[in-house]
Amino acid sequence: MAVGALPAAASADTSLLAAPPTVNVADVNAHLQQLQTFATSNGGNRATGTSGHTATTTYLQQKLQAAGFTVTVQTCTTCSGSAKNIIADWPGGDTSKTYMFGAHSDSVSAGPGINDDGSGSATLLAAALTLAANNPTMTNHLRFGWWAGEEQGLIGSKFYVNSLTSAQKTAIKAYGTFDMVASTNGGYFVTGTDAIAVKLREYFTSINVPTETSTECCSDDGSFRNAGIPSSINSTGASYTKTSAQVTKWGGTAGQAYDSCYHKACDSYPSNVNSTSLGRWANAEEYALWTLTTGTPTANDFSVSLSPSAGSVNPGSSATATVNTATTAGSAQTVTLTSSGAPAGVSVSFSPATVTSGGSSTMTVATTTAAAPGSYTITVTGAGSVTHSASYTLTVTGTGGCTGAGQKLGNPGFESGTTPWTATSGVIGANTGDGSPRTGTRDAYLDGYGSSHTDTLSQSVTLPSGCSSYALSFYLKISTAETTTTSQYDKLTVQVGTTTLQVFSNLNAGGYTLRSYDLAAFAGQTVTLKFTGVEDASLKTSFVIDDTALTVS
Repeated sequence: MAVGALPAAASADTSLLAAPPTVNVADVNAHLQQLQTFATSNGGNRATGTSGHTATTTYLQQKLQAAGFTVTVQTCTTCSGSAKNIIADWPGGDTSKTYMFGAHSDSVSAGPGINDDGSGSATLLAAALTLAANNPTMTNHLRFGWWAGEEQGLIGSKFYVNSLTSAQKTAIKAYGTFDMVASTNGGYFVTGTDAIAVKLREYFTSINVPTETSTECCSDDGSFRNAGIPSSINSTGASYTKTSAQVTKWGGTAGQAYDSCYHKACDSYPSNVNSTSLGRWANAEEYALWTLTTGTPTANDFSVSLSPSAGSVNPGSSATATVNTATTAGSAQTVTLTSSGAPAGVSVSFSPATVTSGGSSTMTVATTTAAAPGSYTITVTGAGSVTHSASYTLTVTGTGGCTGAGQKLGNPGFESGTTPWTATSGVIGANTGDGSPRTGTRDAYLDGYGSSHTDTLSQSVTLPSGCSSYALSFYLKISTAETTTTSQYDKLTVQVGTTTLQVFSNLNAGGYTLRSYDLAAFAGQTVTLKFTGVEDASLKTSFVIDDTALTVS
């Protein structure tokens, strides 16, 4: 994983209608043992351009061809050592409706890369061979990809996507990447709203394993998403630390990394493999690919989700949320939105009230002064050929007025050191050049390295309830050496909690510009404001933040 997050789609019917075959985790472990052997025999790693990586791609090619796949060995001329992408198509199915599953076949030079990303490569290989052994009738087309150069900036997957025509890109209805699915202290992260992500959540729900979206970034899903292909990243986590709430969900140890061997020599087999996660993910992948591509033609279906899924208001004020829909099977359809569960004094409206699946609507929850304080669940229902729902939690606050108003961010201009901000080393300081501050002598300077790099900046803040205005603002300057006018190679993601407010990129280059957001939906909550800057392997882009404010009144 070369380390934003998307809202989780509401689950469709969670009963498993067509039981796919089971993937034996022993088969996955056998593939991981082979990858460890390739690394051990070739300098301790499987990095792109090395003999260890060549042995990996040859192994994948031979296994897939022997099982009956049509295998394309694509030489990535932009990768180190002209490394190989392995693309495997299972014969049959409607090629205008292709579902694609992928993982990266390389490691970093520091170690064998067994979790990152031997686990994704091995689970997909086992799932592919299990499907081939059962030889089902194909309705839609199934394709797999194992990418070179991910650890150097998603180079292999970018090369593949750039080789596709517009029609070939349109034919890929969803792409799911599986990057690190055996983290020893991990969780279950499904980040995306595409059809593959919907099926993965459906499977995990069926085995009573909760999922979350992830804020860790990035992998080969980005190459596909930037080309307009619905995509998701699926993982058990990398270097971020597990929270107490996640320990309650999944077990493990709070305050420690999901994978303490991330990008290290200790990412080896079998010591750095969680076999329980490995087996669950292999079978989740099998369920997704099987139900999306085999059997009788799938009926038209869609999903519904809300962002945010909760809001707090004073009597007499209102909150908004975005209702997102996605086509998860078949063709797009008309979806009519309605609500239920609103208490007296609360009304819900949608603009527009009817969308085509794949589109979105703005939901406005308005209250009168007569609305009684309390917490209420509002059910949002989308009706088409089938019906799906999502829940919105509305908190109507008491009538005591706005207490605790004022500036809520500490050290908003970064002039008094780093506290209470949490940031990557070197981000906050007396920066110069491209990183020069807007005012004062200090600011926050993210990225600007011209190589694969991630910087973060965050602060936890408590917002009082009962106020009429919650205004977040900051000045942002973006400088870039990128020359493209169409591709987002370097990105800055702005989040509050798990909600993404906006994603900026090298395409937004310019001087200091005021950016403003309404955070009323987070009233009464303690949330984390976070900026995540991610650069790819070349041509630097810097994101400079100064004069932040979160004013409550």
